[in-house]
Amino acid sequence: MNPAPNLVLVGPMGAGKTSIGRRLAERFGLQFVDADQHVEQRTGATIAAIFEHVGEAGFRERERAALAELLADRGQLVATGGGAVLDAENRRRMRERGFVVYLCAGLESQLKRLQRDRSRPLLQRADREEVLRELARVREPLYREVADLVLDTDGLTAAEASTRLALQLATRWSIGGVAA
Repeated sequence: MNPAPNLVLVGPMGAGKTSIGRRLAERFGLQFVDADQHVEQRTGATIAAIFEHVGEAGFRERERAALAELLADRGQLVATGGGAVLDAENRRRMRERGFVVYLCAGLESQLKRLQRDRSRPLLQRADREEVLRELARVREPLYREVADLVLDTDGLTAAEASTRLALQLATRWSIGGVAA
């Protein structure tokens, strides 16, 4: 059993962090927090607007501050943005303050799940497949570095994935760890 004060989901766009996270939070009695939505609430701007005005680097600064605030608390399920693992400080905080689950999804699953999504700044290009392939090349090793547990969501509905993950978490994670 690996006690930690929070449950943290990492993984690429379209892996199911939000949809699976909401179900898991309810099942375990945790507060669900989508880190990207938290950034939007704190700044009063959409992720797309933040990217437009201060670029990806400016967004990552805001994301780092939001994760530090969120992970200082306990009893939460935090669904991170796909690029949160790019920052070494974020990875350290996730490992210290959470049991980290890497939800992985193959390229075909991501493309299918994201086909109608026009809200993600990094996907506002015609070559979505190449963008996702390059993001995976850079980020996948970092997801694995922070993960306490890996779940492949390919071919699973959010309900099926959350049930499967809940069964694994029941024997591997308990809320605990360092007090806030």
